[in-house]
Amino acid sequence: MKPKPTQKQVIGTLGEAIASRFIINKGFTVVSRNYRKKFGEIDIIAKKSGKIHFVEVKTVSRENLKETAPESGDGFRPEDNVHPWKLKRLSRAIQVYLSENKLEDEADWQLDVVTVMLDVKNKVARVKMLEDIIL
Repeated sequence: MKPKPTQKQVIGTLGEAIASRFIINKGFTVVSRNYRKKFGEIDIIAKKSGKIHFVEVKTVSRENLKETAPESGDGFRPEDNVHPWKLKRLSRAIQVYLSENKLEDEADWQLDVVTVMLDVKNKVARVKMLEDIIL
């Protein structure tokens, strides 16, 4: 029997689904989701205009987004969770993906971060895309 997912896993899965819809609406084609290797995971692999986009999704939930708006002064941003060690793990996973798919010499690619702030109370999400993150 499979264990019940934690609240964090439920929020993360919901955030990835929202992020996928968001990038599809921006003209991307989703190639793969949750590409896992023992040393890292790529949440979404997508293509647009011949370029591969490796997308890291960061989701946080708040009781009410109005209370955590930039004006509120709480200062927390989901992208703050993309730490240097996370970038290193992503870099390894990206290199393995490119190698496995024989794309290492010819592929034009970049790393993007999609942040999803969920308003649990009002069932609303605020989504933002940060493009071409330097590894």
